[in-house]
Amino acid sequence: MTAMINVLYLTGSFFMLEIYDRVIPSRSVPTLVGLSILALALYTFQGVLDLVRTRMLVRIGTYLDGALGGRIFDVLVRLPLKTRPSGDGLQPSRGLDQVRSFLSSVGPTALFDLPWMPLYVGICFLFHPWIGVAALVGALLLVSLTLLTHVFTRGPAKATVEHASARNGLAEASRRNAEVVQALGMTQRMAAGWSEANARYQASQQRAADIAGGFGALSKVLRMVLQSAVLALGAYLVIQQQATAGVIIASSILTARALAPVELAIAHWKGFIGSRQSWRRLAHLLDLLPQANTPMPLPRPSASLAVESVSAAPPSTQKLVVQDVSFALKAGSGLGVIGPSASGKSSLARALVGVWSTLRGKVRLDGAALTQWDLEQLGRHIGYLLQDVELFAGTVAQNIARFDPDADADRIIAAAKAAGVHDLILRLPEGYETQIGRAGRRSLPANASAWHWPAPSTATRFWWCWMSPTPISMLRANRP
Repeated sequence: MTAMINVLYLTGSFFMLEIYDRVIPSRSVPTLVGLSILALALYTFQGVLDLVRTRMLVRIGTYLDGALGGRIFDVLVRLPLKTRPSGDGLQPSRGLDQVRSFLSSVGPTALFDLPWMPLYVGICFLFHPWIGVAALVGALLLVSLTLLTHVFTRGPAKATVEHASARNGLAEASRRNAEVVQALGMTQRMAAGWSEANARYQASQQRAADIAGGFGALSKVLRMVLQSAVLALGAYLVIQQQATAGVIIASSILTARALAPVELAIAHWKGFIGSRQSWRRLAHLLDLLPQANTPMPLPRPSASLAVESVSAAPPSTQKLVVQDVSFALKAGSGLGVIGPSASGKSSLARALVGVWSTLRGKVRLDGAALTQWDLEQLGRHIGYLLQDVELFAGTVAQNIARFDPDADADRIIAAAKAAGVHDLILRLPEGYETQIGRAGRRSLPANASAWHWPAPSTATRFWWCWMSPTPISMLRANRP
């Protein structure tokens, strides 16, 4: 398709060549009408192909997002459990958006058209060797500008992404801990830190934009100078009777067409560099966190929990916070782990449910190690209460059912009753269908200015009552 479009780009040049060399000397109106109709048909066909190519690129970007969106979300969820990501935790998702946006722009079309520059330069040589030389020199100069643009914008573009990630990470941390920031009088200090990070981001972005804009302006001026030079050269050749009048206009149009992809590529080089860097980061993350194979389904755990010399450490570190822990529980038994703050209680709970990978030892349910279980399947049989409970946007019923689309209403109600909050839910504006806002917060209803969500006390922590908790134990990671 790109080949056909670039061949059709020659329509304007040859149309002007025929007008000056055939129509005007012969004063033939039928020839003019015939050439005009032919040129209009070719222009229409070119426009249709160009539209199809643009829409194909948009759909390729959409397909790429659909193909990788699930994997990127999986990486977003698993990455904090495997390492300590710096800066903005949503950078992989934004990187995919950047790649898709670039594919949907006119930037890729310039890259597709670049290989066809020799065709236009070759036709210029057919007009006259000196016109071909002028077009070739101009093409080499613009290609050199493209390479220089790549060299000089690569560093600032990379720094821009890093500074943006640091700035967004600081803003997200401040938003997430707004109560602490406000209560401890840290607002101005955090604002100063964000302003400093934002200044670094703005400076790097401005530098990248200045470099790209400077080379873009230089390429535009060079293209106009070259186009005028070809006109002057063509006029000289006509005066010397070495070319026809049509060659003047045709060669000028053809030279401009030959150099247009280079100018367009320079103008969109910043986006190309950014999307390429984002793609490399995404490829690295996907290699770092390969898609886990789904193990064979196992029966519901109901007999025993065995912890065999388990040692665990936080993600991306080797410093053990849980070391050589061993115990065994039978169905119906319970175990309480008591200790001071930072003694490893929460860390042990994370290792028991597989949130943290064990460096040594095994955690077994009914004799099967956690690695032999599908986490989606295992999550139905384990109750796990975090230190900081946060709700997801959705209904109360969806939060209780872990957003299972096929959840049974009777089981949801049974879980709420088991937690002793069934009556509390019924007093909410829409009962079990009450919508919960982002991060577990929602605004007051219009007809109930004094209504508010209940405080997350022990009695109201029904939000994480699993549908069918294991009879072995209920793992709690909250402070004693």
